[in-house]
Amino acid sequence: MILRRRGADVLVRAPAKVNLFLEALRRRADGYHELATLMTAVSLYDTLRFRDDPSGSVRLRCDRPDLSTGPDNLICRAAELLRRRVGRDLGVDAFLWKRIPTAAGLGGGSSDAAAALVGLNVLWRLGLGRDELIALAAELGSDVPFFFGACSPRSRLGLVSWCTGRGEMVEPLTLGRPLDFVLVSPPFGLSTAEVFRNIVAAPEPVSGAEVRRAAEAGDVEELGRRLHNRLQAAAERLRPETAEWRERLAALGPAGAMMTGSGSTVFALCRSSEEALRVARGLNAFREKGAGPRVHIVRSCF
Repeated sequence: MILRRRGADVLVRAPAKVNLFLEALRRRADGYHELATLMTAVSLYDTLRFRDDPSGSVRLRCDRPDLSTGPDNLICRAAELLRRRVGRDLGVDAFLWKRIPTAAGLGGGSSDAAAALVGLNVLWRLGLGRDELIALAAELGSDVPFFFGACSPRSRLGLVSWCTGRGEMVEPLTLGRPLDFVLVSPPFGLSTAEVFRNIVAAPEPVSGAEVRRAAEAGDVEELGRRLHNRLQAAAERLRPETAEWRERLAALGPAGAMMTGSGSTVFALCRSSEEALRVARGLNAFREKGAGPRVHIVRSCF
């Protein structure tokens, strides 16, 4: 996450995320699933601009007219949560340039929420500490606390985190080397709730110990072999096209190919930026006429 001031405005770039490992361990009493997941932020960004509004209103606009900008949007919810936390009717005029595909397993909404907490804390001069902001983030969504790791990198090679609980308990790790990806986002989204309703629990959960070691060692070949997503089979039953795009990526020979989050985006983990470019170009042979997938070449970011 990148924050800077431009005059009276506060600008924040909010990154997407990729799940390298995701295991659903059990259903909790609160209806959520206990998770274990390894996530890294990647260089695909939404951009948010925050400007003080003396009227005390919370207003959000977006360059995507199909995206809701009302009270249900996580950016607005983050602003209201901060206002309640400090007990002040502070106003903001916010604008969102949306580049991360929605309902795609890339965490764009969660990243925007984290960016709103960080950006408004600066705009409104609230002085809230990191731990206070992370506690608020957990109230907004399971993935939101992860993105605070992208605010405070431990390594210029990029940050990866091991997340448990609902996903809100975050343990930062350091990547052994930058990771290169090709993301393929089909022209449809998937409902996270619906995907979770359709998962079939395994008798024995897959351990994440090996994938963690591979990430910290920078062993891309081993990391590619250890990619795992318990939600993938459920998502592919709901939308078989998800499996088709994953198989197309795998046929191009990257270190590994998998779906991220609850889909619908699939990704190729590549051995180098040159291989990522080759894989992306190779997809041209599969593109169909009409509305096709969005393809991005990205790298783990900090």
